[in-house]
Amino acid sequence: MRTHFIAIGGSAMHNLALALHDKGYEITGSDDAIFEPSKSRLAKKGLLPQEFGWFPDKITNEIDAVILGMHAKPDNPELLRAQELGLKIYSYPEFLYEQSKNKTRVVIGGSHGKTTITSMILHVMHYHNVAVDYMVGAQLEGFDNMVHLTEDNDFIVLEGDEYLSSPMDRRPKFHLYQPNIALISGIAWDHINVFPTYDNYVAQFETFVSMITNGGILVYNEDDPEVKRVAEAATNPIRKLPYRTPDYFVKDGTTYLVTGEGNMPISVFGGHNLNNLAGAKWICQNMGIDESDFYEAIASFKGASKRLEKIAENKRNVAYKDFAHSPSKVSATTKAVKEQYPERTLIACLELHTYSSLNPDFLKEYQGALDAADVAVVFYSPDAVRIKQLDDISAEQIGSAFKRNDLIIYTNPEAFKEYLFHLKFDTESIALLLMSSGNYGGLHFDEIRQLMQ
Repeated sequence: MRTHFIAIGGSAMHNLALALHDKGYEITGSDDAIFEPSKSRLAKKGLLPQEFGWFPDKITNEIDAVILGMHAKPDNPELLRAQELGLKIYSYPEFLYEQSKNKTRVVIGGSHGKTTITSMILHVMHYHNVAVDYMVGAQLEGFDNMVHLTEDNDFIVLEGDEYLSSPMDRRPKFHLYQPNIALISGIAWDHINVFPTYDNYVAQFETFVSMITNGGILVYNEDDPEVKRVAEAATNPIRKLPYRTPDYFVKDGTTYLVTGEGNMPISVFGGHNLNNLAGAKWICQNMGIDESDFYEAIASFKGASKRLEKIAENKRNVAYKDFAHSPSKVSATTKAVKEQYPERTLIACLELHTYSSLNPDFLKEYQGALDAADVAVVFYSPDAVRIKQLDDISAEQIGSAFKRNDLIIYTNPEAFKEYLFHLKFDTESIALLLMSSGNYGGLHFDEIRQLMQ
């Protein structure tokens, strides 16, 4: 099957291209720019476009399917040519559904935790040599790609993103998968540029639940009041399995999970990650893994990439980076690190980088998000605000939103780096937490490692 990717260089898109190539498909693609690691990974398989740009001549009647990436615009020349020829055009999630129509589809949804839960499930399956298809939003240890597709595997595990499917298809991605088994980890308003009100955002999860196949299963986090309400209000014929945060404790910097077989040390930490673990356990049990086998496997799970990822440590100090950017994620991650290192000074740094976080109307959602930190720092770039064509925000607006009088605010990348480089790692005991979906205007995490050597 010949498949052409419009915007092949994206994180999700290039992984799907690699997966289809491995499956034996003939792959072509275009993009106006491709960065690492996508560039090298595509080149290794001979899939990197010879030149960047959009070339309508690439679109011919010989193409069986066109997959449209999210950053391609509706007037993309290749897209217009494909429409002119009447070719079959898929969004990314539409194509994944086509690939999984005859499988048991396990879809992990939620405003937060979905990458970690999906990663936990895949780690357990991999540990016990259970082959499954999958799509996950992070690179995992022991897995070559973020997407894997076969003809033979019975299950496919999909991370269910609530963001839009494509420039042509404004439905949330997870509305297209029609899960047989679904999970909702949490609901906290996000993507204000697409879902302008809280109620509108919650409605997407109500629709997601309604899309579960008849006789299917909904696993839901009953610790989250909104998730509990949405799950219990659902009237379609499905089985509902609630979960909650299990008992655990922290001793000497190690988190122990309390189980029927005794106290078990685990590598991940924080109440939110223990909650994620409980959800992953229910899913794995419904995929044929019993509880004791789940515990045996999860003990060696070290976390998903960029999710509470330890970047440096010495006897006195530790530093983590995390993808957290929405208010609920920031709050949960900050509390987790403080709980794990209660005797250390927690310096929590947050970059406001997404459309939602830079929106003056959304900023108030961050009230209290950094309260668990001993020192709270916020960085944002006025240039990023302008590039996203948003209204200017001021340091005063940010300070007022977080409701923290001692909040430190930086807008200059060099000034922020200077602040980090002058932290007293040699004399104080510090836990440094860097939360961002960006890079603080050019911060290299190797520089943090060097500071702690």
